[in-house]
Amino acid sequence: MIEVQGLTKVFTLHNQGGIKLPVFDGIDFVAKQGECTVLFGESGSGKSTLLRSLYANYLPTSGSIAVRHRGEMTAITGAASQTLLEIRRETIGYVSQFLRVIPRVATLDVVAQPLRERGVNVATAHTKAAELLEQLHIPERLWSLPPGTFSGGEQQRVNIARGFIVDYPVLLLDEPTASLDQRNAAVVVDLIRQARNRGTAVVGIFHDAEVRDAVADQIFHVNSDRQADSLFTDERVPA
Repeated sequence: MIEVQGLTKVFTLHNQGGIKLPVFDGIDFVAKQGECTVLFGESGSGKSTLLRSLYANYLPTSGSIAVRHRGEMTAITGAASQTLLEIRRETIGYVSQFLRVIPRVATLDVVAQPLRERGVNVATAHTKAAELLEQLHIPERLWSLPPGTFSGGEQQRVNIARGFIVDYPVLLLDEPTASLDQRNAAVVVDLIRQARNRGTAVVGIFHDAEVRDAVADQIFHVNSDRQADSLFTDERVPA
């Protein structure tokens, strides 16, 4: 579902005299249908940068990324804006660490929005949004309120519901359980397993070892000499 070849990212710090900050160099990997690939590495190793590159938030310095979109492998590096919008709407879902939404929009509408953008009617989209919010233990009394007023954990659960409301072929997860308690982390694990079972290729970052071991089919070591050895093995990384 995703193929990465020779991917390199170097940040240029223009406000510091053009200093070059290499993040990763020459990454190669694939993400397969119905499997969860966990990006693993120390803090600062480039995991989030790689994930954002897969979503085309960051432009790689070199190399290529292709995703299976509408049945064909489609390059996202250098793709036109319209193509990227189509891929994000139809093929790749992304759950970031932070919820970014328009102020004063009700939580139910925030979660339902990805379905509405795909042409699903309001009633159906709201029903699916309500099911996810209930599953993630967001009380119904909060659904009509904007999530900007919620706690960090509540906002993250809204973010997760929004990310999982569409059955994307590819799903990118950036520490989805970082601010969740054990009960809600277990719900997220179940949602990930359901996504895998319906054929979604999941790529994620999980610092919680218990969650990581519960969902990982493969571990990919970012910016490490172990990349080639660990790619697509059934290795479990100790906490």
